[in-house]
Amino acid sequence: MEERNLGRSGLRVSAVGLGCNNIGGRCDWEASRAVVHAALDSGITLFDTANVYPRGDRGRSEEYLGKILGDRRKEIVLATKVGIPMDGGRLGGLSRRTVMASAEESLRRLGTDWIDLYQFHRFDPLTPVEETLRAMDDLVRQGKVRYIGCSRFAAWQVVDALWTSQVNGLNAFVSCQNEYSLLAREPDLGLLDAMAAKGLGMLPYFPLASGLLTGKYRRDAPLPGGARLSYTPELSGHFVTDHNWAVLERLERFCAARGRTLLELAFSWLLARPTVASVIAGATRPEQIAGNIAAAGWKPGPEDMADIDAITAPVRRAPAP
Repeated sequence: MEERNLGRSGLRVSAVGLGCNNIGGRCDWEASRAVVHAALDSGITLFDTANVYPRGDRGRSEEYLGKILGDRRKEIVLATKVGIPMDGGRLGGLSRRTVMASAEESLRRLGTDWIDLYQFHRFDPLTPVEETLRAMDDLVRQGKVRYIGCSRFAAWQVVDALWTSQVNGLNAFVSCQNEYSLLAREPDLGLLDAMAAKGLGMLPYFPLASGLLTGKYRRDAPLPGGARLSYTPELSGHFVTDHNWAVLERLERFCAARGRTLLELAFSWLLARPTVASVIAGATRPEQIAGNIAAAGWKPGPEDMADIDAITAPVRRAPAP
């Protein structure tokens, strides 16, 4: 398994990571255990969760992950998040009080003394960013957090937070986690340039566009049973569009001409993009872990990347809900 530095930090992460939003949700205890052990045994070192995963029983992902990892916790980079209220509210979540309390609760559920990467889950318009950064800085100084990052931040929000950290002598972001895929290239419209200039690493979420880039969906066909888009209508409306179908069909022709699959293209294209450190993908079965790792092995050439740009030119759109 290839490892990469997360931005200009010293934190090393596997090029393929495991997104743990299915742990304790779509995956029961036995399935969660099988997926986590498959990831560990395959060389995956980055495990990304959040205090609000899974959606139906918030906190269970952290709890299951902590119990399953056991003594192997020290082998991995454990990332979690704070910022979305556990009660499902829409605003707030990054006050000093919430950050400090949530960190203690996540540590308890994860059964660990430290969090390797603690991330702002989303921007909080009700709390000054300096207040949150000071709370995070205290957690780092206490040894409870090693590095901090953000998720779903716009470029200006990232730069503003970095400036705030710099002028106040606080620990700063080393990473951004944003929606980024062949079907969601908004980070190419400024965010990646800002990240490259400031030395941050990108951790794309929804790298497979909730399954559309696996090749198992077809236009005008019923959604596969058990697939995420079949039971999350808000995501289905975001991803299943005429524009995306048109792009997918062109990408399938591109892959067929090169003897590659959509899955290979989705992983390998991201890993060839500037600042991308690790592609975090979820899994509900061990064989998906093996498939994701194998898919990351292709290295598209410059002509391939230019052809892909011609098919998937970035456009601004609303982020996934």
